[in-house]
Amino acid sequence: MKRNLFNLLALLAGLLAYSSINAQSRGIDGTVTDEKKQPVSFASVIIKGTSKGTTTAQDGSFKLEVAPGATLLIRAVGYTVKEIPVGNEQHFNITLTENASDLNEVVVTALGVRKEKRNLTFSAQEVKSDEILRAKEPNVLNALTGKVAGVQITSSSGMPGSSARIVIRGITSISGENQALMVMDGVPINNDESGGTYNGGPGSNRLADIDPATIENINVLKGAAATALYGSAGARGVVLITTKKGTASRKPVVSLSSGLSFENTIFPDRQYTYAQGDKGVYIDGETRKSSTSWGPRIDTLTANGQKVQAHNPLEEFFRTGVTSNSTVSVSGGNAASNYFMSYSYFDQKGTIPKTSYARHSVFTKYSTQILDKLNATFQLTYSTAKNDKMPEGYGLETPLWTVFTAPVSYNLKPYLNPDGSQRLYRNSRNNPYWVLDNVLNSTRVNRFLPVVTFVYSPFDWLSITERAGADIYADQQSYHVNMKDITYATGLTYSNNKNFRQFNHDFIVQLRKQFGAKTNASLLLGNNVYSEHGDFMTALGLGLAKAGYYNMASASSVTYTESQYLRRKVGFYAQAEVDYNRLLVLSLTGRYDGSSVLSTENTYYPYGSIAGGFIFSELFHDKLKEVIPFGKIRASYASVGNDNVKPYATTTPYYQAIIYGDVSSNLTFPYNGQNGFLISSSLGNPNLKNELQKEMELGLEMKFLKNRIGLEASYFDRRMSQGIVENISLANSTGYASTTINSAKMSTKGIEVLLTLSPVRTKDFNWDVTVNYTKLNQKVEHIGGGLTQTSIGSIYAKEGEPWGLIYGTKYARTADGQLRINEAGLPYASGDFDVVGNITPDWIGGITNQLRYKQFGLSFFFDTKQGGDVLNSDDGYGLYYGTSVATAKREDRVVPGVSDVTGAPNKVSVTGQSYFQQISGITEAVIQNASYIKLRNVSLSYTLAKGSSRLPFKDASIVLTGRNLWIHKDASFSGGDPEVNSWGAGNGGLGVYTFSAPTSRSFDCTLKFTF
Repeated sequence: MKRNLFNLLALLAGLLAYSSINAQSRGIDGTVTDEKKQPVSFASVIIKGTSKGTTTAQDGSFKLEVAPGATLLIRAVGYTVKEIPVGNEQHFNITLTENASDLNEVVVTALGVRKEKRNLTFSAQEVKSDEILRAKEPNVLNALTGKVAGVQITSSSGMPGSSARIVIRGITSISGENQALMVMDGVPINNDESGGTYNGGPGSNRLADIDPATIENINVLKGAAATALYGSAGARGVVLITTKKGTASRKPVVSLSSGLSFENTIFPDRQYTYAQGDKGVYIDGETRKSSTSWGPRIDTLTANGQKVQAHNPLEEFFRTGVTSNSTVSVSGGNAASNYFMSYSYFDQKGTIPKTSYARHSVFTKYSTQILDKLNATFQLTYSTAKNDKMPEGYGLETPLWTVFTAPVSYNLKPYLNPDGSQRLYRNSRNNPYWVLDNVLNSTRVNRFLPVVTFVYSPFDWLSITERAGADIYADQQSYHVNMKDITYATGLTYSNNKNFRQFNHDFIVQLRKQFGAKTNASLLLGNNVYSEHGDFMTALGLGLAKAGYYNMASASSVTYTESQYLRRKVGFYAQAEVDYNRLLVLSLTGRYDGSSVLSTENTYYPYGSIAGGFIFSELFHDKLKEVIPFGKIRASYASVGNDNVKPYATTTPYYQAIIYGDVSSNLTFPYNGQNGFLISSSLGNPNLKNELQKEMELGLEMKFLKNRIGLEASYFDRRMSQGIVENISLANSTGYASTTINSAKMSTKGIEVLLTLSPVRTKDFNWDVTVNYTKLNQKVEHIGGGLTQTSIGSIYAKEGEPWGLIYGTKYARTADGQLRINEAGLPYASGDFDVVGNITPDWIGGITNQLRYKQFGLSFFFDTKQGGDVLNSDDGYGLYYGTSVATAKREDRVVPGVSDVTGAPNKVSVTGQSYFQQISGITEAVIQNASYIKLRNVSLSYTLAKGSSRLPFKDASIVLTGRNLWIHKDASFSGGDPEVNSWGAGNGGLGVYTFSAPTSRSFDCTLKFTF
């Protein structure tokens, strides 16, 4: 009996103890969302005063055991920390507020991983949507000009649809690709230049196909530590584009915007004082022909008793360009999904008649929670663009050569004589107005960019991402020249069809774990498979059967060319990060890449990075933290590989045989119905391996005075070795002319500074200033192959010198640097082919001011490039023709220098014409300073919020924008805009200014309504 009673008492005591414990601890659950009702995944939910807690799932949900009286701390990247007393509640709907301070700003990093900016261990800078749209640039790249430290954008010309070039932290390869990798929503996209005119002029870079209105932000990853996860192409820096998305649990929101702008040409300098002629004698261009304007003054000139009318060839030829841009978008969602859809139409009529660029763009993104733990996003970008342009540059078919150098005494209209022939003031050049009606380059591009992303989160600490994307486009180019052309008297028709396909697949596993209350760790593992395929078919037809009939079947002689390539890559990567007490951050990255373009022995190559950050402001006491709320020192070291070589460089291909100069046999192929092939003169190198880059970076980031002042400064030191160099000369005895080798070495050191200021911040008025500065010091250490210098198109690399040298003829000089003067009293070229300039600027920078007063906004943006040279070929021809602005002062002169005849100072007087025509052939005479300061953009806006239920819209805004309103250029530069680069985005055409379409000064008005 006693034993049974004891057992009963023990059971009751156990039940009481269990009840007591159970009463002290109970289960709760909840959901964490942001102010837009979007779920906040991977938010930390911690019981205050303990290390116990959890993280939210993909849908923002969480479950946790808590004791009575507990308080929850909810912390998420980019949001203000929130405390929630548990009380007696069972379920919690928690809304987090975005942190107004950018200390907790979230940015997109490699592979689309979102991180808190304060924890970044590398340099990255973000440009938001409003800044991109404010630029009013049709090409997204141009919208970044001057805004990002360490980034240089180079425009090719003012022709509609022309390409732009982006280089981050200077060039990374002697002769290979140097432009940054473009990534949109985690998927690499193509940015090649295509559609260049057959007779000269740049094409379009394919980023021009993307509608800027669909972009949420652009984040530029600069250093090797930031881009190592992207494999070989990431060694050149990465531009991450994040597109817009819808909002869950929100009714549809419709936005309409429409803009109209007018563009006026920025003309180069030239003389308008003197007429066509030679040695002061007038030539009318009708009875006698002449290319020169060394005639008498136009203001006193008469012919046949009548005053000769003065003309302005530039103002008469160019027109006011008109651009319209209309966009409609709709976004919204329900509790489980969201969507965003957009359509835009961009139509630009260029300042050169008959030139235009029109783009239709459709974008759609849909995200949905398929299952409780599975989220999917489907998106598609489609664009179709039509681009009509004129040839540019040296080609005889360009209208610009004749317009820029036309005499002011000659009327270029009409362009036909009564007999139907061209009316010309000179020989060997087409009338520019005839060109407008008889020469045209047209391209039509259709492009698809599908992306599918699945994210599976079986546990709050684990997520699995599978992302597949493609980039598919067809570029159809047609070019024609009518009969009676100066060069192609019987006419020409040309077509080039390019089909491009790129596929990318990533499989990513992410693990996140919190250890105690102070340590957060994450591990990312992934695999990437990439393939790129391009095929080209060109046809060149000579001799048209009928004037104006440009069908290839009408050509009497047709030559076809076909080529294709395939490039494949596979990569395995990992990244581990540890964040201790929001004080110390350590990041380790590794990647193992394989590339099909390298030798079989060197197909795979490893690289990686180590980076750390010390947020020393976490150690400050409260008073000091009010003055310096944030301070961080970061350091990184990375070693990355780069397969920067064209496909099939390891092999020696055959080409269709073309034998020139065999007059006796007149041998051409096909011969008697039998085709013939010759082996390439460029020997393939079966031992090619990847370029290697090692980079060290130090950085300081600080905020002062309640974040009113912000500073980011970076110093980096990059060393490139095993650099790939193309066109290395071989001895003729080998049977080949050149090859490609791994031999180059180059060093780059740089400083980047980003300064943000908020001088005024009140309820009704804000003034924010952003300043960026970049200075690079780049040197070619070694070329290899027995060479101390090598050419890359129009520029050169030379050991011991910065990359980008301009070579040419120089003045003959005495030992102390004085000009040598010949017996005619004129300076002359030394005969040496040597360095005459360098395209690399000393430094670049920009400053943006943004002011807001209630509903009014004003922004203005200056940017600058200081230093760097350009070869102004226009001025070289202008000096000879007598149209250069320098030739306006054409009086007789004694050229300072030392006479070769007497050895004493020169005393021989020469005419202005003989002097300028003499120096026109000396390269040094036309090397000019390409420095500039631009007021690139001024924008004034007014926003009208819905203040009355009678208004049919939620809000409306009007924005007035001026672009390129003021340019300060160096006194030595006679062109219109020193930013122009005539030959497109490739390495070989940099630093040359030659008969390019001028840029424009534009004025835009945009209206936007939201319903």
